[in-house]
Amino acid sequence: MSENPIDLDLERARLGDLEAFRVLVERHSRDVFALAFRMTRCADDADDVVQETFMKAWRKLPDFEARAAFGSWLYRIATNCSYDLLRRRSRRLHRETPLEVSAAGEVDQISAPAGLSPEGRLDIRRDFDRELGRALEDLTGAERTAFVLRHIEERSVAEIGELLGMKTNAAKQTVFRAVRKVRNHLSPLMEATR
Repeated sequence: MSENPIDLDLERARLGDLEAFRVLVERHSRDVFALAFRMTRCADDADDVVQETFMKAWRKLPDFEARAAFGSWLYRIATNCSYDLLRRRSRRLHRETPLEVSAAGEVDQISAPAGLSPEGRLDIRRDFDRELGRALEDLTGAERTAFVLRHIEERSVAEIGELLGMKTNAAKQTVFRAVRKVRNHLSPLMEATR
């Protein structure tokens, strides 16, 4: 039975091989950036999170337990780096220009009125994405993280709890609060499209 090349790169990186770690960075950086961008809603911040994530991963790689999936471990680091950045940002009360983000899941149930042109449908979708972005900005760091992980990244509540360092019930409540706040923010737009 031959070894998986991913495992070989990981094992070599754990032994200090920078080239093997570079391969891991190339393999996972796009997913880490996507998560960081969804959470921070700013490309520059997402780039910072990616850099911080891989720096922390390199430093902690000797402690990585191979029984866990490397991607999940890296995702946890990226989530924590993004969450830390959001907390620092809220302390500074610095607001970024809203970027558009689209969510999947129960909050993303908006429909265009019948007979609307494709352009009209696109306008409604853009309005929804813009308002969703604004709603996410009003969430706490934990709520935004939980919302993004659940409804955009489609992670389980148990995973969210693990990533945020909280019990499953607390994670479920955080997701619930986030969804309720987002729904309240979006309700005028959803009413207008009925």
